[in-house]
Amino acid sequence: MRPDLLCLLALLFLLGQTTGQLETLVPDASASSFPDSGFSSNFISGFSSNDSFRPSLDSESQSLSNFTGFEDDHGTCHCSVTLPDTTFPVQRVERLEVTAHVLSQKFEKELSKVKEYVQLISIYEKKLVNLTVRVEIMEKDTISYTELDFELIKLEVKEMEKLIIQLKDSFVGSTTIVDQLEVEIRNMSLLVEQLETLDKNNVLAIRREILALKNRLKECEASKGENVPASPPPPAPGSCGHGGVVNISKPAIVQLNWRGFSYKYGAWGRNYSPQQPNGGLYWVAPLNTDGRVLEYYRLHNTLDDLLLYINAQDHRMTYGQGSGTAVYNNYMYVNWYNTRNIAKINLNNNRVELTRTLPDAAYNNRFSYANVGWQDIDLAVDENGLWVIYSTEASTGNMVISKLNDTTLTVLNTWYTRQYKPSVSNAFMVCGVLYATRTLNTRTEEIFYYYDTNTGREGRLDIVMNKMQERVQSINYHPFDQKLFVYNDGYLLNYDLIFNKEPK
Repeated sequence: MRPDLLCLLALLFLLGQTTGQLETLVPDASASSFPDSGFSSNFISGFSSNDSFRPSLDSESQSLSNFTGFEDDHGTCHCSVTLPDTTFPVQRVERLEVTAHVLSQKFEKELSKVKEYVQLISIYEKKLVNLTVRVEIMEKDTISYTELDFELIKLEVKEMEKLIIQLKDSFVGSTTIVDQLEVEIRNMSLLVEQLETLDKNNVLAIRREILALKNRLKECEASKGENVPASPPPPAPGSCGHGGVVNISKPAIVQLNWRGFSYKYGAWGRNYSPQQPNGGLYWVAPLNTDGRVLEYYRLHNTLDDLLLYINAQDHRMTYGQGSGTAVYNNYMYVNWYNTRNIAKINLNNNRVELTRTLPDAAYNNRFSYANVGWQDIDLAVDENGLWVIYSTEASTGNMVISKLNDTTLTVLNTWYTRQYKPSVSNAFMVCGVLYATRTLNTRTEEIFYYYDTNTGREGRLDIVMNKMQERVQSINYHPFDQKLFVYNDGYLLNYDLIFNKEPK
């Protein structure tokens, strides 16, 4: 046999002892030995003629390259083998490294997904917290709204109780009518308590009865002393025979706007027409939740329809901006979106009949009211017609008042004030006099400033104005009703104005 093959056999034997593969290579191996390596010549010669062993021999020899061998004259085999540095199965280790690398990449990919999920969970947790806070606020608002309704009613009943006691003490003659009124007021108080416990939302009927009782009490009070000099009567509706606003009533909550709690910005009021001063439909124009776009408005023929959300006419526009809306002579006037233009809309068909630019007017939150955005152009109505309250760059943000022709929207006259508009929370016009408000706290406004376009005079006032919510978005005055229609964080409020009976 060739010496090199004998050396290879010896090497394979050694490797088989190390790796446990000897039985596969040499199934009948015995304990014979070589002179140098533990193999016998019989073992070697036994394999010399076994052709079936050659494939294994050849395949194993491919992985072993550093060996030499020879047979000396005595027939002894001498082998020289250079073994690798380690007996580790290198190929398996390499495959293991490749597998580990693939697993590491997959793990990194899954780990990145987990990190994304953690971030999303954190975002959703914050959204959930915000939603919880909003729900709590809405719940509190609902409770505050109904409780406040009944608190106001209770105060009115108590005032009537005090008045009936005074009437009994000072009334001359038969007190039968007064006694009857006292019984009715006592029954009314009990009815309010029952209604509060049973149905906190239905306050319309009780308000009507209170109004009827108030009118009867006023009649009794007026007839209790015939010799008492009569005080000057209040100014006639729609007239300016008075000395200006000197006080304001407590607010009456009319309704939450029909679109819900989220629609905190907007305006509402009643159409005023000099030809039919006592008539006029009611309108409600809440802005979208962004506080900028006026897209939908609703009309009601009567206040009862508005209170009961019935017989409504819904209309849509795509160009309204801000809550400076006003209605006069069955036309709605709004600021056209993203411009200084004023649009005139026919309420009979919801069509724009005219648009005109308000010269030099600042717009798009340049000089809007404090805490109320997108109301740089505020339209108003009073006994004299249509007005617009705004600012210009030339006025450096101070309030500018212009009288408009309601037919052509041209400016008839303009007055410049010294009051900075962004420090004002809102404003309205009465008999050509601008009245401006400011915020004192979350429950109180103050009518603190006036400018009289009739005389050019301006000055300070201190008329306290209670409110239901924190921000007043708009104030509209109705000349015949002599009321303010206030949009207060989504709630529709009414105020009665009290005038100085002596003309200036």
